[in-house]
Amino acid sequence: MRICLAQLNPTVGDIDANAQLVLDAARRAVNAGADLVVFPEQVISGYPAEDLWLKPHFVDRCVHALEQLVPQLPGTCIVGYPEPAPARADGLVHNAAAVIAHGAVVGTYRKQLLPNYAVFDEHRWFAPGTEPLVVHVATTTGDSVPVGVTICEDAWVHDGPVVQAAKSGARVVVNLSASPWRIGRALDREQVVRDRATEADVWVALCNQVAGQDELVFDGHSLVAAPDGTLVARGMQFQEDLVFADVAGDAPVAAAATEPIPDVDAEAWEGLRLGLRDYVHKNGFSSVVLGLSGGIDSALVLALAVDALGADAVEAVTMPSRFSSDGTRGDAHAQAEVLGVRMHELPIEPLVEAFEQSLAAEFTGREPDVTEENLQARIRGTLLMALSNKFGHLVLATGNKSEYSVGYATLYGDMNGGFAPIKDVPKTRVYRLARWRNAQATAAAARPVIPPSVIDREPSAELRSDQRDSDSLPDYDVLDALLELLVDHDRGVEDAIAAGYDEALVVRVQRMLDRAEYKRRQAPPGVRISSKAFGRDRRVPITNRFDGRVASPAR
Repeated sequence: MRICLAQLNPTVGDIDANAQLVLDAARRAVNAGADLVVFPEQVISGYPAEDLWLKPHFVDRCVHALEQLVPQLPGTCIVGYPEPAPARADGLVHNAAAVIAHGAVVGTYRKQLLPNYAVFDEHRWFAPGTEPLVVHVATTTGDSVPVGVTICEDAWVHDGPVVQAAKSGARVVVNLSASPWRIGRALDREQVVRDRATEADVWVALCNQVAGQDELVFDGHSLVAAPDGTLVARGMQFQEDLVFADVAGDAPVAAAATEPIPDVDAEAWEGLRLGLRDYVHKNGFSSVVLGLSGGIDSALVLALAVDALGADAVEAVTMPSRFSSDGTRGDAHAQAEVLGVRMHELPIEPLVEAFEQSLAAEFTGREPDVTEENLQARIRGTLLMALSNKFGHLVLATGNKSEYSVGYATLYGDMNGGFAPIKDVPKTRVYRLARWRNAQATAAAARPVIPPSVIDREPSAELRSDQRDSDSLPDYDVLDALLELLVDHDRGVEDAIAAGYDEALVVRVQRMLDRAEYKRRQAPPGVRISSKAFGRDRRVPITNRFDGRVASPAR
């Protein structure tokens, strides 16, 4: 049997267009000899459609689109969609897969294991299925192959629905997935597919969608493994792909060329690029604008935006103040020139002076402090939003995870924007990605896309004279490692102290982390690359007096 895994890029709610994607891919796959074409989880609605799945009229539209597809689909296809559950009074639906052959639905599988952790809330939307499904798929050779159907989480559990399908007679088990990406997830997914294949002694074929959806990125990377765990096909990562594999008996007779998994920096860059591109395009924007300060964060975001959207769709704005150095101003202009991006220069000093004059009477007797620094950031944010309103650009915020963690960012200032591409990228990885991207340019005999002086310069917000990030924050190598403990691994103050960190530093960083929650709650969405991104993964109350300790300190 020749299987095709059609890893597509559906758009949540674009039901008719998603159905057309399915039809076009099915025709191409069958023309290429596929006996069975497998599509991603919820390909008709897009995943995750969240509370749209609770709207009966949305679900009805999805069902109607599927019904229109059924007589048109060639061969045998397995298509994910939301199925009404009329017997339930709670309004939940089934996360279902329809097996379609010869112009009719010949079987429907309902996802049994509903994830409700990390970024998943499937108990909110779906009712679980309870039964396996095995269908016989006719092949061009005249054979009939028993195929079990599972959906995403069903394949991640030992002795679960994959084994259940095998015990029901399946020799091939397919899995329709919408498995979100994070750094390292591709290797985890491969191990899961191999484990299920050997555990159940069956072929396992997983089809994953490719998409940027708000904060989430889905990376494709569809897989086919033989019963002995040998990986015989791997789809492209971060791109749509038709992944073919020929399966027969207990050994591969032919396999598609396997696409390599990129190294960690290339993987991170491509995930960020896809997330940014799809957010911009799927939300109807044709261009973006960002403040280009000459610092490392905005320089990285500019390079990423050009890679994702093209130079013609990116506008950069430098907004110097009295504290802006010649070095950062020069680097901003130099980078814009190298990347072919239109640069605007809007000095903010007259506006700062006007604000300070307006507030002078109220501030009499008080020394300048962070208030005046934040005024500059908020003026810049206002200018960017004005350009957005006038010309329809999406504003990109340029803050990183380290800054968002400890609140080293100005609400309604540099946190302004519709999307924050590097929101989940720690500062140390910002530098690492900048060096990696320049290395790609050098390898292609091109000029560095980020001026080396930007990477080498000590980081500074340039909101006061001789300011350095190190005036307010620990060294980023130390800060990021500590934040990984406190945020990514949910460890407490005592755990961090036991790991060798200074107690006063740990207490200070924990306090900064907690106090900044109200800022993060108002920040724009950004691409998730870690297992504990702010927003979807990490959810803590704003009003919160817990100090992160195991027990209350002695009084």
